[in-house]
Amino acid sequence: MTEGLAPTRLAVQVWQVGALCHAISDALQARFNSVRVAGEISGFVRAASGHCYFTLKDNEGQLRCAMFKRAATGLQFVPRDGQRVEVSARVSVYEPRGELQMVVEAMVPAGEGSLYEQFMQIKARLQAQGLLDAERKRPLFTHVRGIGLVTSLGAAALHDVVSALQRRVPHIPVLLAPASVQGAGAAAEIMDALRALYALAVQPAGGAMPIDVILLVRGGGAMEDLWSFNDEALAQVIAQSPVPLISGVGHETDFTIADFVADMRAPTPTAAAELCAQSTEVLLYAAQRLEDRLQAALARSLERQGQGLDRLAMRLGRPAALVGRLREAWAGVQQRLAHAPLVQLQRQQSEVLRLQTALRAALVQEVARLRTRQERLALHLDMLDPRLVLSRGYAWLEGSEGQAITQVAQLEPGQAVLARLSDGVADLQVRQTRPA
Repeated sequence: MTEGLAPTRLAVQVWQVGALCHAISDALQARFNSVRVAGEISGFVRAASGHCYFTLKDNEGQLRCAMFKRAATGLQFVPRDGQRVEVSARVSVYEPRGELQMVVEAMVPAGEGSLYEQFMQIKARLQAQGLLDAERKRPLFTHVRGIGLVTSLGAAALHDVVSALQRRVPHIPVLLAPASVQGAGAAAEIMDALRALYALAVQPAGGAMPIDVILLVRGGGAMEDLWSFNDEALAQVIAQSPVPLISGVGHETDFTIADFVADMRAPTPTAAAELCAQSTEVLLYAAQRLEDRLQAALARSLERQGQGLDRLAMRLGRPAALVGRLREAWAGVQQRLAHAPLVQLQRQQSEVLRLQTALRAALVQEVARLRTRQERLALHLDMLDPRLVLSRGYAWLEGSEGQAITQVAQLEPGQAVLARLSDGVADLQVRQTRPA
């Protein structure tokens, strides 16, 4: 040591634990702000808050991951342990535990990364064109007269949709436009099928049924299996539909471009069939309620008109008093006319005759008007007669106490019921019940 010089001690920074964790987190985010990582899911948990927690691992390491609710709501599949995935994430430190973790912003099954990127690009372009805007979505018709259906003849979705429609709305006709729903050329076939239905919806051929809603359906599958429904040209054709269009493609967790462009997205093909029209039971109940209200309104109107007719009849039912008053009036006129000049007498006589004629005409016209109104109200009442419905082949079932029977659950084997038909009644006995 050189004589006369004191040893120098270097200043060492002393970190607080939290401050060091924060500094490391900042450094990691600056270096690994957005990375793509592939690995296998382990210990996947979705918390009640909607956040997802899991470990991403391979043969050489593992990383704890957190996917918050905002990002998790955009998942196009249900993650499961052992599944290989690709994630877009940023690396940070979970400071309360000092643990390295990835905050995942997006996740797709391994191998679908390029397809997912294409999907997001197509979606962005259509969004910019306004085809995904909620304002252009049309509500479904309340009373559907005909349903158009696009799917494959060999698809299980066809059986599911037809079964649901037969159960819920057997009275609504269905027109099937078959098309392939997977593979090369499927998107073109779907577009041709949709255009064929569009032509019938806009201008039905002679005697053809009108189409008020179109179902585009397919069963579930991997992203590549459903890729035909992500075709950008198909999205443009869907947006041109002249009637509301429901997309029921895949399972509840599957999303396609067709779902976003359609007027309504159904989680499954069966759900699409259930959404397209109100069930027969609902319509019959609404019709019964409407009939009840119309009958009540008509009864009140008839009561009011009846009162008016009664008042008129009371006025017309005492002609002697009316004639007496007219005679008294005429006598007074004669007395006044006896002192009037001849010309004035003739003028007064003409006026009296005119008034008499006008009075008779007014009475005849009023009686005719009231009779016509009464006949029209009676005709409306006849049109609401439930027997007209029975004449079309329907029957009204009643229990032993006169209560209406509308459900199988109200019946038991051996129970006696009364069936009202158009021309009479029939006593029936239940042998067996079967739910629909």
